[in-house]
Amino acid sequence: MRFGIFGLIIAALTLSACDAGPSGDGAASGGDEGKMLIVFSSRHYDSDYALYKAFEEETGIDVRTIEADGDLLVERLKADGERSPADVIVTVDAGRLWRAEQEALFAPLESASLNETVPAGMRHPDGLWYGLAKRARVIVYAKDRVNADQLTGYETLADPAFKGKVCARSSGNIYNISLLAALVDRWGTEKAQAWASGVANNFARDPLGGDTDQIKAVAAGECDIALVNHYYFARLMNDDDDKKIVENLAVYWPNGEEGVHVNVSGAGVAKNAPNPDLARRFIEFAMTPKAQRFFAELTNEYPAVPSVEYSNAALEALGEFEEDPISLSKLGENQAEAQRLFDRAGWP
Repeated sequence: MRFGIFGLIIAALTLSACDAGPSGDGAASGGDEGKMLIVFSSRHYDSDYALYKAFEEETGIDVRTIEADGDLLVERLKADGERSPADVIVTVDAGRLWRAEQEALFAPLESASLNETVPAGMRHPDGLWYGLAKRARVIVYAKDRVNADQLTGYETLADPAFKGKVCARSSGNIYNISLLAALVDRWGTEKAQAWASGVANNFARDPLGGDTDQIKAVAAGECDIALVNHYYFARLMNDDDDKKIVENLAVYWPNGEEGVHVNVSGAGVAKNAPNPDLARRFIEFAMTPKAQRFFAELTNEYPAVPSVEYSNAALEALGEFEEDPISLSKLGENQAEAQRLFDRAGWP
């Protein structure tokens, strides 16, 4: 039965490639017409499709994608082994990048331009992956039920004053695992355990749904504060049909002494890439100002390259914040401990 299910998963992944990303008709340059780049991605955003199209128009190289959840993508790459068609691997969250790294799925990439453009904290020290875009883990609160002065940092979520007033996703969600992994590094295991237990004790309801569902729960009065990634809130702010949902809500940046927890989506060259040079060119292109603006303007993420200027009314309204300077590799190294702490806390 297990082999049968795995076979169905692989079949589904293979079929998904038939109608994944767009194919561009741009003029070829430098004799690249007819070449093809295969991207394995756990992202399915407009920013990424714009990136693929722009790369095709710039180079004449055809981009094909296979998309799936990050863990399924890793299983596909492992199953394919040396036969894998993947040139580039794109996945969400440093925790998943670390998992792919542990499975030896990346090939080191030497690129002077990438090392110059992408901050050291946004890339692997050995060039196994480079951050494409950033997302911050923030607290959303109801302005009519919560005084901003009550909010002190991530610690707020565990404050007994908010018992029965907190919404969050499940403990198995990679965003929460990475946050707790960062808090283990920041506070140590004992305090991180107390925090997880405190948050679990404060739940207004059992974890249910994704980040947008947590925001809607606050708007509906099911809870007063929630833990979410910033771009889910910004997306609602920028949507004419949905902006009413957040008109009575606000984002609190848990800066504290260490700064806001920031994570990345990242890309690396696949270990068995048939076209490693094309993969390098694609990742370098993804760091150009034109490409980086796609992530901010189409997906409400922050560019990995801090010097890039963009236009996004919601991100501008959210204001500035201080980032936690933690090495993103810690998010992977501490994730097993984070999951144990969640389990002990009784966080579903």
